[in-house]
Amino acid sequence: SIGFHFHIFRYVEQLVASAEAAVDEVVRRGVAHPNKIAIGGHSYGAFMTANLLAHAPHLFCCGVAWSGAYNRTLTPFGFQNEKRTLWEATSTYVEMSPFMLANKIRKPLLLVHGEEDNSGTLTMQSKRFFNALKGHGALCRLVLLPFERHEYSARESIMHLLWECDRWLEKFCVNSPDISRDSKSSSQNENVGGGERYASSAKGGDNNQEKEFEQDSFSSIH
Repeated sequence: SIGFHFHIFRYVEQLVASAEAAVDEVVRRGVAHPNKIAIGGHSYGAFMTANLLAHAPHLFCCGVAWSGAYNRTLTPFGFQNEKRTLWEATSTYVEMSPFMLANKIRKPLLLVHGEEDNSGTLTMQSKRFFNALKGHGALCRLVLLPFERHEYSARESIMHLLWECDRWLEKFCVNSPDISRDSKSSSQNENVGGGERYASSAKGGDNNQEKEFEQDSFSSIH
């Protein structure tokens, strides 16, 4: 209906406009390079991060999202200020889901999630989003934190999260090439979960791409 599409248009329009205003201001003040700005957030902030990378990739060089809900059809009885159910506002749920725009996300995205998340942002949200991104050749990484719920509490988990974020930003923001915002990322993927780290190209059958397996323990931070 017109109402549904107007709601989606306003959400996307306001989200992108707010991000553009923030980016323009920090660039104007001289505290940020226009091609080296990252976006990140937790929970609904992760949802926002993914949507911005899909709708406004020219603004950011990479993103970090933890404990997010990326497919709103998996939260069918409402979210945030949306009180209608999936069956009452199907197009709203679908069109606000960055999962449905996985083919448009080309900037590097780090996903982090607690393995025991029992809120509306179930762990499978990040797992399925990662698989969708990987399937479309996006450069992405999934990190699962054992025994953690929606809010991380263990010192080891928090320190590992900070380490992952620092490494990601150093590689794809601080030390990234000074190139146009519109450039696309290479087709490389990384996945961490269950104590195992896996890195591979999303393009199968390429002999020039390496596959590496190594053990990664979250019980201690090295």
